[in-house]
Amino acid sequence: MAAGYLDILRTRHAARLLAGTLVGRLPNGTAHIAIVLFTRAEGGSYTLAGALAAAYGLATAVGQPLLGRAVDLYGQPRVQLPAAAVSALGMAVLALTGLGSLPVAYAAAVVAGVSTPPLEGGLRALWPSVLGREDRVHRAYAMDAVAQEIMFTVGPLLVTVLVSLWSPAAALLVINAIGVLGALSVVLSEPSRAWRSAPREAHWLGALRSPGLLALLGAFFFVGVALGSITVAGVAYADDHGRESVYGWLMAALGLGALIGGAVYGARQWAGAPERRLRVIVALLALGYLPLVLTPGVPAMTALAALAGVFLAPAIACSFIVVDRHAPRGTVTEAFSWLVTTFGVGAAAGTGVAGPAVELGGTAWSFAVAGAGGVAALLVLLATGRVLADPGRAPAAAAGSENDRNGAAEPGFSSGHKA
Repeated sequence: MAAGYLDILRTRHAARLLAGTLVGRLPNGTAHIAIVLFTRAEGGSYTLAGALAAAYGLATAVGQPLLGRAVDLYGQPRVQLPAAAVSALGMAVLALTGLGSLPVAYAAAVVAGVSTPPLEGGLRALWPSVLGREDRVHRAYAMDAVAQEIMFTVGPLLVTVLVSLWSPAAALLVINAIGVLGALSVVLSEPSRAWRSAPREAHWLGALRSPGLLALLGAFFFVGVALGSITVAGVAYADDHGRESVYGWLMAALGLGALIGGAVYGARQWAGAPERRLRVIVALLALGYLPLVLTPGVPAMTALAALAGVFLAPAIACSFIVVDRHAPRGTVTEAFSWLVTTFGVGAAAGTGVAGPAVELGGTAWSFAVAGAGGVAALLVLLATGRVLADPGRAPAAAAGSENDRNGAAEPGFSSGHKA
């Protein structure tokens, strides 16, 4: 299982880029958790915690595609590092000023979110130049998804440890300082400095002129809803059981389940169209979220959280391939950034809905939001199956995506589609 991943990591620059991107994305991956814990520690309600996290998520959703397009146009170093520094500054203002002035708190969250650097999309744009062969690039997508789950496993634990040792405000400061260092490591690397986007057709819609990409983004909005609602629901569950550490364990279990699922998924070659496979994976993902509404005791709930996470990384890895097949040429960073945006908007909606759900119906209602999000994602994929099945519907100028010039999808993939 590990041989394919080790082959990629032994490639020059690969380990540095992967590690730097993960560290650089730590603030974004833990922001919702850190903001919720910070707000509760400052005496704010669940609704306020959800609203601040939603403001950050919505701002990230706005900033990611804009910064992604800027990266495609001007290169990575000119965009990624300044954005990381401004984002960290926004979080520092929130941590140092607290909730004394809500307009300032919201403004700080918005600045931090809109300036979040598009490191995730940037890494996927770099893989072809670093790894060469398409089969290695596609395996790197799976490894990328697995590595993200390591971050989502370690990130919540790191936040809770920092909160326990110091304070939620200190956690915000430390996490964002680490993020700037990660971005610095990426942009100083040779591949990042040398990378240039492929020529693109001038169009104000950019990557969004692809119908297949729009369909995928619509589905993954609801995956974001599920993940965002779990952030608030997990805190409410921990409060119900009187132990703040329970929240970290639930989030870590969710990430561990995704890590295991992603590792297994990426270790084998898959036949058949990735769009069809994605529908099956998302159906299983939705099925895993539904039992969380039972809210049993801590050991059983931790096990359910791990089970709920098993199909998350496979869904993400498969979505990377689908994005790659449908994105118009010259929009690779922007297209992947739109996927991040989808999660941001969905997570913001999920946190915004889950907060009032806790106060109106209790913890189980907030977990029900996650289950509903998973089901809705599946319904979107089913409703748009015909659009997703034909990557050739992308504009003629972008018949092949930058990372998939031969129309392949994954190692061993055969769809019958010819670009």
